[in-house]
Amino acid sequence: MTEPKTLYETKWLKLQRIGSWDLVRRIHSDACVGILAITPEQEVVLVEQFRIPVQQRVIEIPAGIVGDEEEHEDESVKQTAMRELLEETGFRAGSMELLSSSPTSAGLTAEFTLFYQAGELTREHEGGGVSGEDIKVHRVALSELRDWLGQRENEGMAIDHKIHAALGMAGVSY
Repeated sequence: MTEPKTLYETKWLKLQRIGSWDLVRRIHSDACVGILAITPEQEVVLVEQFRIPVQQRVIEIPAGIVGDEEEHEDESVKQTAMRELLEETGFRAGSMELLSSSPTSAGLTAEFTLFYQAGELTREHEGGGVSGEDIKVHRVALSELRDWLGQRENEGMAIDHKIHAALGMAGVSY
């Protein structure tokens, strides 16, 4: 395996080169989680937030970076999924099942996304994320999901494909 050469580094990211290929790495992590959460009422729990890189609001499954903050650097991937779900949506999961692990964007980064399905959900608070995050929580009936996502797209929001990927991995029809 060829050792990467760092071309540029910030507090959070570094640009590296391996051979003739340039890639991006996070300083503190090579993993992130995406969480599929479906309530007992058959509603999928989604989040909406403005994403600076794409300059628009994005509808997504709850997600987070593993070990990127000092207070969470020793956390397991599963613990990160549990914490991120609670922070972003206000739902606590009684169980968290790994669905899949996949490269996030294999031509750009070494990061892997680990998809989890949350079970035994209980609502503890309204969610919204931690300080500095502006996350809006949506609970959407699975039977209305396609139409609801289409409406959000017509309003100018981006729809993250990981919603459909996670539902497919879990074998959920909608």
